[in-house]
Amino acid sequence: MSRAFHRLVSGTATLLLAAHVAAAQAPASGQNMDWPTYNADLAGSRYRPLDQINAANFNELEVAWRFKTDRIGTRPEFKLEGTPLAVDGVVYMTAGTRRGVVALDGVTGEMLWMHSEREGPRGAASPRALSGRGLSYWTDGKEKRILYVTPGYRLVALDARNGQPVTGFGKDGIVDLKEDFDQELKGGLETGEVGLHSAPAISGNTIIIGAAFREGYTAKTHANTKGYVRGFDVRTGKRMWIFHTIPQKGEFGYDTWLKGSAEINGNAGLWTQVSIDPELNLAYLAVESATSDFYGGHRPGNGLFGNSLVAVDLNTGQRKWHYQLIHHEIWDFDNSSAPLLMNVTVDGTPRKVVALPSKQNFLYVFDRETGKPIWPINETKVEKGNVPGEWYSPTQPIPSRPPAYARNSVQKDDLIDFTPELRQKALELTKNYKLGPIFTPPVVSTPQQLGVVMVTASGGTNWPGGSFDPETGIAYVFACTSCTESIGLVPGPKDVTDLDYLVGVAGRPVTIIKSPGEIAGADVPPPPPPKPGDTDGFVSLDVEGMPLVKPPYSVISAIDVNNGTIKWRIPHGETPDFIRNHSALKGLNIPRTGQSTYQIGTLVTKSLVIAGDGQVTSTSEHPRGAMLRAYDKTNGKEVGAVFMNAPQSGSPMTYMVNGRQFIIVAISGGIYSGEYVAYTLPSRK
Repeated sequence: MSRAFHRLVSGTATLLLAAHVAAAQAPASGQNMDWPTYNADLAGSRYRPLDQINAANFNELEVAWRFKTDRIGTRPEFKLEGTPLAVDGVVYMTAGTRRGVVALDGVTGEMLWMHSEREGPRGAASPRALSGRGLSYWTDGKEKRILYVTPGYRLVALDARNGQPVTGFGKDGIVDLKEDFDQELKGGLETGEVGLHSAPAISGNTIIIGAAFREGYTAKTHANTKGYVRGFDVRTGKRMWIFHTIPQKGEFGYDTWLKGSAEINGNAGLWTQVSIDPELNLAYLAVESATSDFYGGHRPGNGLFGNSLVAVDLNTGQRKWHYQLIHHEIWDFDNSSAPLLMNVTVDGTPRKVVALPSKQNFLYVFDRETGKPIWPINETKVEKGNVPGEWYSPTQPIPSRPPAYARNSVQKDDLIDFTPELRQKALELTKNYKLGPIFTPPVVSTPQQLGVVMVTASGGTNWPGGSFDPETGIAYVFACTSCTESIGLVPGPKDVTDLDYLVGVAGRPVTIIKSPGEIAGADVPPPPPPKPGDTDGFVSLDVEGMPLVKPPYSVISAIDVNNGTIKWRIPHGETPDFIRNHSALKGLNIPRTGQSTYQIGTLVTKSLVIAGDGQVTSTSEHPRGAMLRAYDKTNGKEVGAVFMNAPQSGSPMTYMVNGRQFIIVAISGGIYSGEYVAYTLPSRK
């Protein structure tokens, strides 16, 4: 493990950030460099200062080994989102529909051990099924542990050397996270709705665990489970503290829930990764919205700590500061990304900042000790909607710097314009829909106005979050700019939900549609086919099969957090086949468009930004598949690409063993089941 970046030692965890970049040089030949946490370090950088793989040789990468996850569960998984860890030459990963934990030799890919829990009905009821996004490693220099959360919401501690449960942790190595939760779960321990995809965050003696709920956009009840955040002792599993993301009576923020609505409403969970600054002893929690995603009439008021960045004491969970990024959220722009803890220089002064990417394509930047915005965040007047019973905030906070790093609205100027004919079709298609800027509110769906066309919750920056170079203070953030849908609200049928309104289309039946992850757990039978007329309420608008909006369809942006400017921005991903070969575009010179996808994470090395395609394509340069691409991080120029059999579905990582650098990326999707692929340069003879 590189001492220049991250060392976990019980009680004395130290995180070295950009102030120590002089010591952050790539290891000499024969040395190792680890990837010991989900995001490489507790700062969320997704950065390793390795340069053995570089612009001159990226195209020479070859597959070192592959690991298929098909047999770790009852059937193959087609939504593999994990990022492995690498410590002391061993790779640890989650895999399969049972969310097993696997340890592999980092050089050969040989399996060293595997552990999984059979949770039966409890696992089948999980709102966050499948293999999840990762796990955590802890050591005190003697003991070595792997910790992860099962689909059934249990925290498991394993001996990293052999995969055996740690008997002194919880009960036989397991802590039941549905207990000691300061609330009674509807459905009890077996079917109570709560789970977690993300990896535990560990610093010193504290494990931080969040909570997540159904991925869908409609809810059966606004009185859902509350997404409290807890800290546990890493040695014993005993609960140390709890932070009430929906305040209880008498707590700070309770009065922001009008008419006592904090008592009954749920969600406001923490489903993304936690970042930690051990020097300040603070953990940074990016809290999501409360129930429900698009209708808040049952929770009038701004509703702290929904859609807030909250800094809490690592040892006690006490709030030190908070900032609410969206007041009374009704767009499903819940906080999705890990906070980025960066050391930068602003106006000649060194600053410790926390920067948060978002679905709304704003990068919010704060002093990470005080919570004060680095640049003004202006309360801006926004439109009021027409949904009966809704409570609307008159303003929303919009940063003055950096500017939006990608498109975050759908207006007439954003519509497809390859040809005048296609643009006219887009105008005709949207004549009964409302277009507008960011924070245009959802409307009641009627035959005269079907909904609001917006960059939806799948757009912007989603769960993979961003990355950054601690040496330069540049953040690298992927965003989908074409993930658009129409959002309209209709009265909630009483046999479906207790919400007064939920997402739907006027004149069509409304039903609760399960998410892809929810219907693919290890013990879940295949879902029945939809009934005629069933809808999840969303309308994806396209023009002759092409996105409603003009390219680019996705971008990677380099954001200079020293001065709040966009350094460069490029389309990411090959132009899709259906665009390149479309008959309506014959004879036109279409520049690279990027691809409509939302789950792309970036990896930063000494000289490169690395990210894979989110769709498969067929070109004269490569067979049908996707490409893992490398960009010069100084200017965004593509400098190399290697073939993947399927799209990137988990964020890439890198490590070095015995002087040899590897890159691992999870791929899956369509008919291609989950697989981890490790790349390295050809062996020198």
